[in-house]
Amino acid sequence: MDKTLSKAIFGPMRLPFLVLTPACVLLGVATAAWSGNVLNLFHIALVLIGAVSTHISVNALNEYDDFKSGLDLKTEPTPFSGGSKALPDNPDKAHIGLITGLITFVIVILTGIYFIYVRGVWLLPLGAFGLIIVATYTRWITKSPFLCLIAPGLGFGPLMVMGTDFVLTGSYSWTAFFASMVPFFLVSNLLLLNQFPDVIADKSIGRKHLPIAIGIKASVKVYGLFLACAYITIVLGYITGTLPVEAFLALLSIILAIPTVKGVARYANDIPRLIPYMGRNVIINIATPVLLAVGLFIGR
Repeated sequence: MDKTLSKAIFGPMRLPFLVLTPACVLLGVATAAWSGNVLNLFHIALVLIGAVSTHISVNALNEYDDFKSGLDLKTEPTPFSGGSKALPDNPDKAHIGLITGLITFVIVILTGIYFIYVRGVWLLPLGAFGLIIVATYTRWITKSPFLCLIAPGLGFGPLMVMGTDFVLTGSYSWTAFFASMVPFFLVSNLLLLNQFPDVIADKSIGRKHLPIAIGIKASVKVYGLFLACAYITIVLGYITGTLPVEAFLALLSIILAIPTVKGVARYANDIPRLIPYMGRNVIINIATPVLLAVGLFIGR
C-alpha cells in the first residue's frame, strides 16, 4: 500500500487511542457475567467490532471536519491533542478520511440492526443516541459547553457499557448502570483535559467547549469533581448492593489519580509540563474500567 494512502486511512483512525474501547466493552461483559448470564462469544466479538467501528468513525469524521475547517492548521499537536495531522500532510487524500468515517459508520448501523433483531427494540434508544453523537459531535456538539463535556462520557459509559450488557443479557440492569458511570466521568474528563492545549485554535473556528466557556481554571475544578465522582460511583454501587465488594479493586487507580489532579491544577496553563499528566489521565481512563471489570469477574 502506498505510504501516503496508508497514512490517510490509518492516521484519522487514531489507532493508539482505540485501546479505550476494549476496556469499556470488557466492563460491559463483566457486568453481564456478574449477573450470572452465560456469555455468547460471537456476540462479544460482534459488540467489539461495532464499538471499535464507532470509535474509528467519530475519530475519522472529526479529523475530516477539522481539516476542512482549517483547525488542523492552527493547532500545535501533542501526543493527546491537536489531531494526527494525517490529512493536512496529504490534502489530496483528505476524502479518504471521510470515506473511512462513513464506512465504519455503516458497520455500526449493521451491527446495531443485527442486535435489535436478536434482542429487541429496547436496544434501539441506545443505538440511535450513539449514532446521533457520532454524526453531530464535531459540527454541533462541540459548540455547546455542556453537551461537549458529557457526550464522550455518554458514548463510552452508558451507551457502550450498558449496550454491551444488554446485548449479552437481553435486559438493562442497575449493575451495568453504576459500572457505566465510571467511564462516563473518566472519559468526559479525558476529552475535557485534552481540550486545554487547543483553546485558542478551537475558539477561532467557533467551538465553545467548557475551557472556552468558563476558562481553564474553572475547568480544572470540573476535572477534579468528575474524577472524584468516578470513584464515588463505585462506593455508591457497593452501598446500594449493585456492585460487589470486589469492585473496590478499581479504587487502586486513586494512587495515580491524586497526583494527576494535583499536576493538572498546577500546570493547566503550561502545556509542556501538562503533557505528562495528560498521559497519566489516559492510564486512569483505561486502568479503572479494567480493574472494575476484573473485580466483577472475581466477585461472580
